[in-house]
Amino acid sequence: MTDVFLKSFDSSERITQGHGSGGSDSAALMREIFGRHFSNEILDRLDDGAKLPEDIVVSTDTFVVSPLIFPGGDIGRLSVCGTLNDVLMMGAFPRYLSCAFVLEEGLEISLLEKIVLSMAATADAAGVKIVAGDTKVIEGNSGLLINTTGIGFPAKSSLDISAGNARPGDSVILSGTLGDHHACILSARMGINNDIKSDCAVLDDLCSSIINSSDNIHVLRDVTRGGLATVLNEIAAASSNSFSGNSDSGNSDSGSSDTPPSIQIKIDETKIPVAPPVKAFCGVMGLDPLFMGNEGKLVCIVPEVDSELVLESMRLNEFGRDAQIIGTVTEASSSEPPVVLKTRLGVMRRLSMLVGEGLPRIC
Repeated sequence: MTDVFLKSFDSSERITQGHGSGGSDSAALMREIFGRHFSNEILDRLDDGAKLPEDIVVSTDTFVVSPLIFPGGDIGRLSVCGTLNDVLMMGAFPRYLSCAFVLEEGLEISLLEKIVLSMAATADAAGVKIVAGDTKVIEGNSGLLINTTGIGFPAKSSLDISAGNARPGDSVILSGTLGDHHACILSARMGINNDIKSDCAVLDDLCSSIINSSDNIHVLRDVTRGGLATVLNEIAAASSNSFSGNSDSGNSDSGSSDTPPSIQIKIDETKIPVAPPVKAFCGVMGLDPLFMGNEGKLVCIVPEVDSELVLESMRLNEFGRDAQIIGTVTEASSSEPPVVLKTRLGVMRRLSMLVGEGLPRIC
């Protein structure tokens, strides 16, 4: 099931936009270059952040969105939301943030200050202090790049939330509508006037509701680059690796004794929420919301027995009012696809990771 990660590189290959898409090319780059040379027991979990032995959670991210300001947010707000959400997806609450700026010559100082003020307001609203930073100036075209690193502390010592923890019998819950941020950025670049705004938000209150509603949260992942399809494939791959390593494959009904069992995620297209303006935009542009990035949505995977309670708690939150149970986790043989979609016509089809560049510079 992890075939999407097995691409190898030759010495003549060069970086393309696709390597930054969050899809299969990004996964291959992570595994074959960074993951292979930086490998250790913490990094190899392939989570949104790192849970350190000292009960500290850390995550880092770099933001290159274009345009710098867009309906519903800007690169400053986005850089805070994105990194804090990655800490939250580890079952931790962020407390500190560092930021590093790469400024291109020609950038208006008034625009820079506006973005810095937006960062400060977003961090303050989340109860997070910006405590360290760095600035570099390079030749360029009036652009701006921001790197942020977040530090937080686990909400509950008993929780082990990881992309590799999905198990057969779990339910898959999506917190809200897909494609808002992606559609917003593309609209802004094309000069299209519509009502679509980015869903850029810090999901601290939503994560608090989820964690307080159950002691059995298996997976939390924000749905960003590559979209829901890519995120679910990453979860299925990570969970299959840990599941097969802890299972007695000889007792599995889904494979022979020499074929370890794997995790399969099944989702229902009719259960996936998409806002009407985004749905209309996708219809015109030929886009699929399943592969579009978001900046204020998450996937929560929990045992079925807890799913309704968690869903109810999510719907009481501003950023989870459109939450839906969209699928289930099952055991499968390693030859079966990791993620399958039941279409509106009732047909089951494989749902692969994003292939190619998608829309570059959305975050």
